[in-house]
Amino acid sequence: MAQLWGGRFTKATDQMVYDFNASISFDKRLYKQDIEGSLAHVKMLAKQGILTEEERDAIIDGLNGILADVENGALSITSEYEDIHSFVEANLTARIGDAGKKLHTGRSRNDQVALDMRMYVRDAVKETDRLLKELLKVLYRIMEENTDTFMPGFTHLQKAQPVTLAHHIGAYFEMFKRDRSRLADLYKRMNYCPLGAGALAGTTYPLDRDYTAELLGFDGPTLNSMDSVSDRDYVIEYLSALSTIMMHLSRFSEEIILWNSNEYQFVEIDDAYSTGSSIMPQKKNPDIAELVRGKTGRVYASLMGMLTTMKGIPLAYNKDMQEDKEGTFDAIDTVNSCLPLFTGMLDTMKFNKDVMEASAKNGFTNATDVADYLVNHGVPFRDAHSISGRLVLRCIEENKALDDLTLDEFRSESSVFEEDIYDAISMKTCVEKRLTKGAPGEAAMREVLESYKEYLSGH
Repeated sequence: MAQLWGGRFTKATDQMVYDFNASISFDKRLYKQDIEGSLAHVKMLAKQGILTEEERDAIIDGLNGILADVENGALSITSEYEDIHSFVEANLTARIGDAGKKLHTGRSRNDQVALDMRMYVRDAVKETDRLLKELLKVLYRIMEENTDTFMPGFTHLQKAQPVTLAHHIGAYFEMFKRDRSRLADLYKRMNYCPLGAGALAGTTYPLDRDYTAELLGFDGPTLNSMDSVSDRDYVIEYLSALSTIMMHLSRFSEEIILWNSNEYQFVEIDDAYSTGSSIMPQKKNPDIAELVRGKTGRVYASLMGMLTTMKGIPLAYNKDMQEDKEGTFDAIDTVNSCLPLFTGMLDTMKFNKDVMEASAKNGFTNATDVADYLVNHGVPFRDAHSISGRLVLRCIEENKALDDLTLDEFRSESSVFEEDIYDAISMKTCVEKRLTKGAPGEAAMREVLESYKEYLSGH
């Protein structure tokens, strides 16, 4: 059993205890970050005169060789090592001799693992952001193509007022744009280097922590060594951001599932993103949307698990913090696999525009516009609301849309109605006269789309 801490102990660790304590089965994915951090650390040690240039060069060559061999499959990370740090150091020493034992000078596994995890999360944040941008590009395209695709807008899952598909998709553009903003905020807050904090109280070696931070692309070193090794706020913040992303994906998935149903028929999901039934030949199931919806709870669980792990931990490092990895890795894998699948499903989806518009008409989404017409002709709003309601009731009883009523039928409820009522309550008019910023009218939407185009080009 390769481990870094045996000097104090006179009795071998029980195998079950060793296995329970070991983290190599999951922290092996940190190998690249561990080696990158070690490369920066050894360069700093040499700069400070703690290591010779010959020792530095030998360690750097050895570390680069390990990295290359792991990535090309020549070297496997196996369970004989306790963690990724012992794997790297043991292999380094085997390759270059005693110089490899000097790599750990001036650092602890506590600040080493804090660095590795921070760098891994930092890389993952960038990838999540990239995937979100790809999704936003698809949303933008759909919006551009559908500023005049009329559909019902809903509240309480009841048809409310007519909107456009562009407007509806734009709501999700805003959600995912906020998600990217959260990731950017998190990135700024977390981008400080814990290496050099030691076990909890720094070190007597003359380390240049600013130099190490610069080499690793951080904005600077962390400023309290106890907090440096025990801070997992950035993990919690990232898990929170991932949970919010999944919540948004799940809401969107739920709508796609509804829209794909026989009752709606608003969309047709491409065959590549659907499955059939083993018994019912007519079925075409929205499995990707359903799986995204289902996996949301899994990401939430990782967040709650991490919050619960951290809530009772005193300063500074405690072994509990090893639990920061498996749930976080799983959440990252889940979100960063859901995003491209969801994007592909959306990008290949067909929207049944005629069905959407017919649904808006048959759902009396223009009833408010009937009332507005009356108000604009001097009828008090409360009276107009009542008149419009009676007309809707008549349409329900006769199984027709408001647009299908004759002028005499309109006038049976109010003599104010004239021939122009039909233009006033057409889907096109109902939508296009809504021109306040953020509304579905085409002129307003074009203004928003221009801002989205600028956003995507600059972010």
